[in-house]
Amino acid sequence: MNRYPLWKYLIIAAALAFGVLYTIPNFFGDAPAVQIASVKATVHADTTLLSTVQQILAQDKVAQQGITLDIVGENPTIRVRFADTDIQNRARELLDKALNPDPSDPTYVVAPNLIPRTPGWLQRIHALPMYLGLDLRGGVHFLMQVDLNAAVAHRMEGVRNDLRTTLRNKDIRNAGMRMTGASLEIAFRDAAARDKAIPVIEDANRDLVARAGGSALEPTAIVSLTPAARTQVRDNALKQNITTLKNRINELGVSEPIIQQQGADRIVVELPGVQDTARAKSIIGRTATLEAHLVDVSPEGIAAVNGSVPPPFGSERFTVGNDAPVVVKKDVIFSGEQLEGAQATFDDQQRPAVAVTLNDAAGQLMREITRANLHKPMAVILFEKGRGEVLTVATIQSEFGSRFQITGVGTPEMANDLALLLRAGSLAAPMDIIEERLIGPSLGAANIASGLHSTEVGFAIVSLFMIAYYMVFGLVSATSLAINLMLLIALLSLLQATLTLPGIAAIAFTLGMAIDSNVLINERVREELRKGAAPQHAIAQGYDRAFATIIDSNVTTLIAGVFLFMLGSGPVRGFAVVHVLGILTSIFSAVFISRGVINLIYGSRRRLQSIAIGQVWRPDAATTTKK
Repeated sequence: MNRYPLWKYLIIAAALAFGVLYTIPNFFGDAPAVQIASVKATVHADTTLLSTVQQILAQDKVAQQGITLDIVGENPTIRVRFADTDIQNRARELLDKALNPDPSDPTYVVAPNLIPRTPGWLQRIHALPMYLGLDLRGGVHFLMQVDLNAAVAHRMEGVRNDLRTTLRNKDIRNAGMRMTGASLEIAFRDAAARDKAIPVIEDANRDLVARAGGSALEPTAIVSLTPAARTQVRDNALKQNITTLKNRINELGVSEPIIQQQGADRIVVELPGVQDTARAKSIIGRTATLEAHLVDVSPEGIAAVNGSVPPPFGSERFTVGNDAPVVVKKDVIFSGEQLEGAQATFDDQQRPAVAVTLNDAAGQLMREITRANLHKPMAVILFEKGRGEVLTVATIQSEFGSRFQITGVGTPEMANDLALLLRAGSLAAPMDIIEERLIGPSLGAANIASGLHSTEVGFAIVSLFMIAYYMVFGLVSATSLAINLMLLIALLSLLQATLTLPGIAAIAFTLGMAIDSNVLINERVREELRKGAAPQHAIAQGYDRAFATIIDSNVTTLIAGVFLFMLGSGPVRGFAVVHVLGILTSIFSAVFISRGVINLIYGSRRRLQSIAIGQVWRPDAATTTKK
């Protein structure tokens, strides 16, 4: 009656093995390390750089305890682990000097960091410790206000140039254009010209709406974005700012930064482990612009490539990454402000490419330039901190306008990177830091100690009560509670969740929820014994009848946790994730695992006379009996 088949015990064994393997990485601690990542779009950390780092350290006899290349994400990173912080600081200075011979134009960021001491065989099965949030590790917190109205005004500035060209092509004269807030006011000499211009403006751009304004003597047309277009511009600006911030923060060498939208026009940036707020501000607030230029293929331009002679008049010399020099003409074909979209794709021969969309004015200029420069190279340059870096050089194969492809970008990953940079080379809207908070590592350590202490005390008190009140069944309940805690930590580690102080609170809360299921089971078993049922039958009926109640109570709490995750943000979502996972592990451990242990203890006894479940009060008896 109370025996599990072999496959159920195999599931329990697999769950325990999973729990042990994915929980123990959290007990190895962290080791001082140096993190190396590229700060240039055309350079990436790879196996060649890995070998170079090893050679630099070996030549100077700097002992390292492990070096890895992490290619997950958009910016591959090399991490080198050391025995102590003294060796870490020495290695950081050595690598920074060797990898960045020109300090004013660094290619790589060499940043100190902490990485887990997890053994390699555990890392190979992705058994890694949980990440610690800002409140547990320390770092900086920024709340940034995005000026979305400026993004709309910036879009209308681009519209003004387009409309000036459109009206000129339609032979409609205007008396001037000026911005009035988020609208463009176009003056005309007479009402007839204005009335003729309004449908032309709306036909030229479906995102615009125009209406008559001014007076009979000074007629004007008021041009603005449609509500749908205005909303799209604001949403795109916020998303582009978030993407740009993610790219910039890579330079800080931060593990697991949190960059997320808060409300309609704010962005939260949390950088665990960063203590230099001045450097963080300089990275976050920097500006970048994108431009396309024709490559100078004249004899003078070709001669200036190697730097032996200066570039000819009207041309400039740039480099692709650190090596390949390129001489381009100063005339700008299009800039990032005229870019409307960029997506990674494939060309007709299934080679990686980037599909680019420009606005109408830039498209018209592009058509004229490409018609006159077929089979000549064109370079896309990213200007940042006053320096220009060539992202790609492509040959113009045919005449094209506002929609075209950039080919010859290498791999699909490089195409994705280029499309991302084209879309997010600069901030779409200005931002102001309206809240700044610095959390020291000592405070983070104190938070960890307090959270762990509260969890340990709560677990100990609950376990002692269960053992004293339910005896053997209480001991089994405490064991299933410990397994539940282990499985929860294992799941959080497997998912690489970021643990915060609310997450620790959710773990402590989960322990209380989990023991409630064991109390229901034990009381059901006692109820069956009070009815006079045999011990084996009481065990079976107690677990079976408690199961429905356990499911009902946990499902209602699960629904609350799901809505907390969907509607909450930041710490609330962190609490919800741990809470939901804790409910799932508590159901499994309280019902499935605890019954398996009870079956091992009592299931094989055919003539079981009593079970150790504490006092069983019989209301129809004059005395109490202890089963």
